[in-house]
Amino acid sequence: MSWISPELIEILLTVLKAVVILLVVVTCGAFMSFGERRLLGLFQNRYGPNRVGWGGSLQLVADMIKMFFKEDWIPKFSDRVIFTLAPMIAFTSLLLAFAIVPVSPGWVVADLNIGILFFLMMAGLAVYAVLFAGWSSNNKYSLLGAMRASAQTLSYEVFLGLSLMGVVAQAGSFNMTDIVNSQAHVWNVIPQFFGFITFAIAGVAVCHRHPFDQPEAEQELADGYHIEYSGMKFGLFFVGEYIGIVTISALMVTLFFGGWQGPLLPPFIWFALKTAFFMMMFILIRASLPRPRYDQVMSFGWKSACR
Repeated sequence: MSWISPELIEILLTVLKAVVILLVVVTCGAFMSFGERRLLGLFQNRYGPNRVGWGGSLQLVADMIKMFFKEDWIPKFSDRVIFTLAPMIAFTSLLLAFAIVPVSPGWVVADLNIGILFFLMMAGLAVYAVLFAGWSSNNKYSLLGAMRASAQTLSYEVFLGLSLMGVVAQAGSFNMTDIVNSQAHVWNVIPQFFGFITFAIAGVAVCHRHPFDQPEAEQELADGYHIEYSGMKFGLFFVGEYIGIVTISALMVTLFFGGWQGPLLPPFIWFALKTAFFMMMFILIRASLPRPRYDQVMSFGWKSACR
């Protein structure tokens, strides 16, 4: 149709890609919470959720209904605006970071020339959700969790950036598509193996996952920075954590394992299989490693990881 300009078509295609990828990432994040409970039950030789639906298949729906109808309670002396803003930032920050990830040739929401810098910016923004939640809740445990998160962020952001320098130097670009294309013959994990290990450790810390979950340690801080949250606000924190896992796993695949590249199967299938593998690694780490002391985490971030 002649009245539709090429610019308008490009905008509509970008919006379509954004909507499709958004729905897929949020759905994967939600279903990962169920998958984690099932796999943890398998790893720990116990039953996981198996009551609602066939084999527990409707447990996720039951959890969503329960969370939706819970009372949305706000502490009396809290900062209402910041208290409400914090879970929104937690949900959107790493979700926006997925916009730079190419899932197959031509399927990327924002093919930025500064793609890696955009990811680092979103990873830094995510900690503000924790800081806002801890400060605005007017609770000592929440505030202690937020202070832990801010100090921990300063430590892991250093070696997170260092782990990406080799990838950028090898590809000669900050663009994620260029980085994938540069791995046509050899994946970056081979020449940059130690960079991958460092990025994987930093990625776990970005998501505040075990063993780097000191800001929300139940035994020490009574659930930390989101102790005062309930209902859908808590749900945004909860789903946001799993969206972060999906995003970090996808970035590991893109930066170190050739992205969508692979034989025989369609590109997006290869990308999905590789990403699912690293998502399972997050669960395995939680099931198998103990939580270190907070001073040990800080010492690791400032000393051991940066050597």
